[in-house]
Amino acid sequence: MAERKRAKPIRRTTTGKGANYRPTKSGAGMTKKGVAAYRRKNPGSKLQTAVTEKNPTGKRAARRKSYCARSEGQLKRSSVKTRNDPNSRIRQARRRWRCR
Repeated sequence: MAERKRAKPIRRTTTGKGANYRPTKSGAGMTKKGVAAYRRKNPGSKLQTAVTEKNPTGKRAARRKSYCARSEGQLKRSSVKTRNDPNSRIRQARRRWRCR
């Protein structure tokens, strides 16, 4: 039988040319460039960047509220180490979204 070629794994870098994700220190989550790359690879996708403004209104406020509720669940279900680490990716992302 012919051997199958394995697909290259998706590069999830936080620095350099292919930086699609923010480093933890700058708030985790995807960069604008990363979101654009994802949407090119996945036509029809509605992925958007974080809502970071202080007082969003309308749909952006609803997106933030929804993200904060979902990410709180992730935080509660994460390991004890992650839950208590102020610099974990989920905590930094929540801080960037201004979740309380």
